[in-house]
Amino acid sequence: MDFDALLLLSFGGPEGPDDVMPFLRNVTRGRGIPDARLAEVAEHYAHFRGVSPINEQNRALIAALRTEFAEHGIDLPIYWGNRNWKPYVADAVRQMRDDGVHHALVFATSATSSYSGCRQYRDDLAQAQRMAGEGSPDLVKLRHFYDHPGFITAHADGVRTALATLPAERRDTARLVFTAHSIPVSMNDVSGPKADGLYLTQQRETARLVAQEVRGPGAEFDLVWQSRSGPPQVPWLEPDINDHLEALAADGVSAVVVSPTGFVSDHIEVRWDLDVEARDTAAALGLTYARAATPGAHPAFVAAVRELVEERIVGAPPRALGPLGPTGIDCPVGCCPAPRRGAPAAS
Repeated sequence: MDFDALLLLSFGGPEGPDDVMPFLRNVTRGRGIPDARLAEVAEHYAHFRGVSPINEQNRALIAALRTEFAEHGIDLPIYWGNRNWKPYVADAVRQMRDDGVHHALVFATSATSSYSGCRQYRDDLAQAQRMAGEGSPDLVKLRHFYDHPGFITAHADGVRTALATLPAERRDTARLVFTAHSIPVSMNDVSGPKADGLYLTQQRETARLVAQEVRGPGAEFDLVWQSRSGPPQVPWLEPDINDHLEALAADGVSAVVVSPTGFVSDHIEVRWDLDVEARDTAAALGLTYARAATPGAHPAFVAAVRELVEERIVGAPPRALGPLGPTGIDCPVGCCPAPRRGAPAAS
């Protein structure tokens, strides 16, 4: 198939105070969450003047990809659509239809298998095609990239930079703590055939590969979770980052580098959960703390996206560091189903 465009598909985020509550209603639509609860979450956004960093980081990634494509002879216009805020994916697909796009590749800004990070994006695309109607383009989602060398290098560079900010005498012993967005245990259990669920398995593999690149084979690390939401009776993946910091301090650890390897770019959740709450927890415990950057528009990550595109347009061999190999290619219809009723999807 000849492809004639790339669609960057992302979560979206508010870009001003007036956007915050409508955005949160979009995120939680159909889940019966009252505005009073959303107002509590909105306070996190107010801390950053109502602006999520995700949209601006997506703009930077698109600009970097345009340059990368031009330098490697890839003639694909890049469109952008979000699930929960402007520009919406349905509007992007309509624009692609009007521009005469017939077959487009889709890069979703989620590296792993899960309902909210894979199947829900596929459902978003199908709905956008229905809304665009006759003449809407074919949309082919690129594979998961949790163990792509460029994704790993970008995170590893972030960890190295964070380590360099620590006092010299604490760098070699600082604990490497990797975080990902927690999801309901039921969502993880149905994410794939692995005993631990593909989401957890893939998040652990990303963390292992980053730790290995920074400190060599067999490097010690911890994988923990952040951004839990939903009713307390619904079990989510644990431990939470703050609980884990308390456990590390009790074990005599003096310094930590926290790397959000479950994220492609900064979200409010990264900035609030790690730069505010976890940092405050570490300070209260007397832990020296540094947070590693997300890939964003890191050159190695930009090159990785280009390589994912080249796999489809020229048949380039897939690059993957982990034992699972490339995943998320032509996912079956039933992959990563929605969690059972009562277990809300993560952002």
